[in-house]
Parts: sequence; structure tokens; C-alpha cells
Amino acid sequence: MPESGVRRVILPARYVQGSGVLSQLGSHVRQYGTRPFVVAGRTSFSKVKARVQASLLAAGVPVVAYDDSVGECTMAKINEIAARADELDVDVVVGCGGGKAVDTAKAVAEKLHVPAITVPTQCATNADGMADAVIFTEDHRFVQDLYLSRAPVLVLVDTDVVARAPPQYLVQGMGDALASAFEKPAYAASQRMKKAADQATEAALEVNLRCFSVLMAHGLQAKKDVEAGKVTDSVEAVVEAIKLMSGFGFGGGGCAAAHAVHNGLTIIPGIARKHGEIVAYGVLVQMVLEKRQMGEIERVMRWCKSLGLPTRLRDLGEIDRGQLLAAAEKACDPTDSMSSMPFAVTPRMVLEAIEEVERLGTALS
Repeated sequence: MPESGVRRVILPARYVQGSGVLSQLGSHVRQYGTRPFVVAGRTSFSKVKARVQASLLAAGVPVVAYDDSVGECTMAKINEIAARADELDVDVVVGCGGGKAVDTAKAVAEKLHVPAITVPTQCATNADGMADAVIFTEDHRFVQDLYLSRAPVLVLVDTDVVARAPPQYLVQGMGDALASAFEKPAYAASQRMKKAADQATEAALEVNLRCFSVLMAHGLQAKKDVEAGKVTDSVEAVVEAIKLMSGFGFGGGGCAAAHAVHNGLTIIPGIARKHGEIVAYGVLVQMVLEKRQMGEIERVMRWCKSLGLPTRLRDLGEIDRGQLLAAAEKACDPTDSMSSMPFAVTPRMVLEAIEEVERLGTALS
């Protein structure tokens, strides 16, 4: 093996984004199969069901069946849907909804050895294009990251649909996407230092940095636009940053401190924020751990504050600060992504970084 290791990234075969593109779903599905099965969440599917069925019918590939009962992405639900779809001789699986629905659809497609197509209905996640599925228990306890052999063959993002979702979903997605510009470089540096078998691609690093630039330039305007019910160039740019750019980087691996901090904090009862919001706070902690310049940290913190993303512990919920040490220890679990930082991080370092974020957040409030 060469000293530089192997560079790899797993990406969707096709990405299509724009207002009204849901009407094109049938023509795309027809390229991969004739017996589509739709996997969805009930609320999200109710908003697009008629358009999905009409597009597939018009293309001559009507829905064989659908399951809109996904509440959590669990192995039991994956196996249940896969068994039903297998009996129906399904040859393409369409995942429609948020992260839980599309992750379930991707895992079902993997079990059946058929292509997956994802149709997001909101922007809180970049799961649509990823070659993995996050598995939970029925009561939403994390079980595992299920890594898949390939990403979806198509991610179809209708901005008329995702921009009509509650605005907080877009904000949550921006918080999650923000991490890509910080975690991917940390991961890449760590892999180089370890001379690891898997290395980050330069393309992923560049796309992640571009993702950050788009978020900084268009994030606040995009939030205002979706609150006003408008689909603008800023909205299109931010949707692409969340759905394509951030996923491009993580498609080759790349979580580090920000997601590890998220995983640690979520063991504390009283956390009241969603994944992307907590990850954005984790980015601030990672920036302090990396001893980044104060002006850079404050810029990101001000951006987070302008969007309503958390910058202080009290923004995360009713937190018992006596449990922060346990959270820091969980964040530094050697099997978690803190190990992808290019230097050793201890629970004490995490606690000190949280204290510094608290000080900065207080000073800016």
C-alpha cells in the first residue's frame, strides 16, 4: 500500500434539485426499475403522496405498494418492510421523508440488493445521499451506524417541498452542515498522521470548505426567505450546501469532535434541541479545542446566534451541569469520532472548552 493510503468517497450517482422536480420522479425511477416501493413517514408522505403517485403513474411505473409507518429507523422495521417488498418482487425502493424514512429505505434496498432513490421532504439532515443508515431502538436510543455498499442512485430534492417545511428544519440542517468544514479537515489531518489505510480526498475537503462559505453568505437570508414562504437563490444555495456539499465530505468518512460532543451531551436528561442544533454547539467546542483564533470563533458564534442555533448551555435545555463530566467522558469514548481529531482529547479538555464557549457566548449575548 502506498504511504498516502487509499482515497475513497461514496456518493449518489445522480443529484437533482430545483422547484417542481418532484414531477420528474417517475422518469428517473423508470431508468432503474418498473416495480417501485415507497418507504416513508406518515406526516411527510401525506404532503407529497399524490404528486409521487401521479409522477410514477405517468411514467408507466406505478407504485407497487408503500409503507408510510416509519417512526424510527429500527432493524425490526427494516426487516419488516424488506420482507413485504421482497414478496412483491420490488426492483427499486424510494425513500420519502426525513432522515428516519430515507435511512430505512436505503437499508431495505441494501437487503434486497436493489437501487435506492431518496426524496427528502425537509432539510434537517443530509442522510439522503449517504451510504449508511443510523439505527435506533423504538424509544430513539442509538444502536449503530449501518454502513451500506452504495449510496442512493438518485437524490431528488424539490425545493418547493423542502422550503415549505417548518423553517427550523432548515436551521437544523445548517447546524449539521456547518460541522463538515471543521470535522473533515480534522479527520483528514488525523488520517494523514496515522498513515491510515483510508484517506480523505482533496475534493471532499474543498467541497466542505465551499459549504462553509455558502452557509456564511446565504444562511441568514435563506432562513428569512423560507419564513416568508419564498424559494430564492439563497434558499437554493443553502439547500444544496446541506443536501449535497456537506454529504459529499462525509461520504468518505469525516466526523470528529463536533459530533462526539453531540453524542456526549445527549446522555444528559433535559437536552431539548435536535441533532443539527447540538452539532452546531459541538462545532464551537471543537474550534476552542483546536485553539482557533478568537475572531474566527466569534464569527461562527455570531452566525449561530443570528439563526437561533445554541451558543450557550442554557440554549440546549434544562441541563444539570453536574453531569457535564459524564458527557465529556462519553464524548471521548475511544470508539467515537473524537478519535478522529489530530491530537489526543481528554474529558478535562472538553470541559474546559465548554467553559470557554460559555464565556464567549455570555460575552456576545
